Amino acid sequence: MKTNMGTLDKIIRISVAIIASLLVYYEVVEGILSYILLAVVAIFLLTSLVGFCPIYGLFGMNTCKVKSKPEE
Repeated sequence: MKTNMGTLDKIIRISVAIIASLLVYYEVVEGILSYILLAVVAIFLLTSLVGFCPIYGLFGMNTCKVKSKPEE
């Protein structure tokens, strides 16, 4: 599994996950929507920690910087 998420992408996902978690914690979002939001939070955190997003893989996207090979 190749990494396809850059640092900025990871930071944005973690920030969104924290904000969404706080919305559920402070009961701004309630009911079934809160469970859906917590599932999205879990997915965002997991993909940020692993560095791989399956949806990016399906569409051939890559937000991580490609390391250039040294010239010989």
